[in-house]
Amino acid sequence: MDEKKLFEDFKRAVVEHHEFFKNSIPLIASENVTSMAVRRFYLSDFGCRYAEGKVGKRFYQGCQYIDVVEDVAVKLTKKIFGAEHANVQPISGVTANIAAFFALAKPGDKAFSLSVPCGGHISHHRFSAAGIRGVNVTDYPFDNESLNIDIDKTRKLALKEKPKVFVLGASLYLFPHPVKEIVEIAEEVDGKVMYDASHVLGLIAGGEFHDPIKEGANVVTASTHKTFPGPQRAIILSERSLAKKVDSAVFPGVVSNHHLHSLAAYVVACMEMMEFGKSYAKQIVKNAKALAEKLHELGFNVVGENVGFTQSHQVAVDVSEFGGGDPVAKMFERINIVLNKNLLPWDDLSKTENPSGIRIGVQEVTRLGMKEGEMEALAEIMWNAVNGKRSEDELRSEVVELKKEFTTIKYAFEESEAYAIVESFLNGL
Repeated sequence: MDEKKLFEDFKRAVVEHHEFFKNSIPLIASENVTSMAVRRFYLSDFGCRYAEGKVGKRFYQGCQYIDVVEDVAVKLTKKIFGAEHANVQPISGVTANIAAFFALAKPGDKAFSLSVPCGGHISHHRFSAAGIRGVNVTDYPFDNESLNIDIDKTRKLALKEKPKVFVLGASLYLFPHPVKEIVEIAEEVDGKVMYDASHVLGLIAGGEFHDPIKEGANVVTASTHKTFPGPQRAIILSERSLAKKVDSAVFPGVVSNHHLHSLAAYVVACMEMMEFGKSYAKQIVKNAKALAEKLHELGFNVVGENVGFTQSHQVAVDVSEFGGGDPVAKMFERINIVLNKNLLPWDDLSKTENPSGIRIGVQEVTRLGMKEGEMEALAEIMWNAVNGKRSEDELRSEVVELKKEFTTIKYAFEESEAYAIVESFLNGL
């Protein structure tokens, strides 16, 4: 092994990655960018430490200050989302979902969730979290016209199957799910509602999406780095009656030490969302709608025309006429537009490698300051790309030029103010 070449390759990859994203439009719907204030707390000695167990009941010494951080994280989370109970220890959204399935179901129990083509995340299925718990998953009946769960068919199926868990939330998530209606069905069959808010957590915090807790969901899981612009970890919210089951499922169930540096960073992200969340979430939805409408106007087959395209941060486009999601996503990457191919409700799993659609998320570019005008400019570049109206070199130059004006993170605290802001928040608790 040539160790010198290995190190040079590593160094080059890190540098070129940052250079690429500096000059690119990031539209992956499951990503965001953290502020410098959040990063300051992320890069702390907490990342070297362990804190197994609960606040005040650790298995190691030296956790007295970590206990304060976790206590603050729990209090802020409960305040932001109006939850009776919050567990902030899961280190990822999938980890949170595994814990939720362990808390709500036994092996052999049945669950309803969306199929992957209809937007369901893999962790809602036998491939991942549900399968790890041994839960048998049935797909919700889905209405391709409304792009949502068919409630009447779901009720009939639920009365027959009697699932213990009804999973809501999705990976491709354009419109709010019918939480109240599903809660009513769940109560009829003695089931529980688990809502995966990973994609829309920031929209919920900002009041721009429905509130699954107020609408009756028993457990809400969520990663904290999509529309909620924090570090990569997760939370579980629940009603008080399920607190012990949730906490035990998390520790010692699926988490040992819970990555304390990112917990400290999450606290700062919570503070930012309390300060800027409403305006940030509002602009995200405005941008998604503006992008969808302009793409449609230009001639793209944007999913959901009859229902207003989107109410979230996401836009879905059927690009079958241009060869499918795989070649289109790769072509966009070549001109520095980063998004992903995606199955659409009318696809089956055989099309996973080259599905009909692409999925676009605007939460990161919104945090960089882009607004409706930039969405329209971006749509024009995308249309010219798929139609070959300009060369890829020309289009890449347009993307780089567009991005130049948007390199500063908005809706965030200044790095220099981070410690003073944290102190003022702590004093107010």
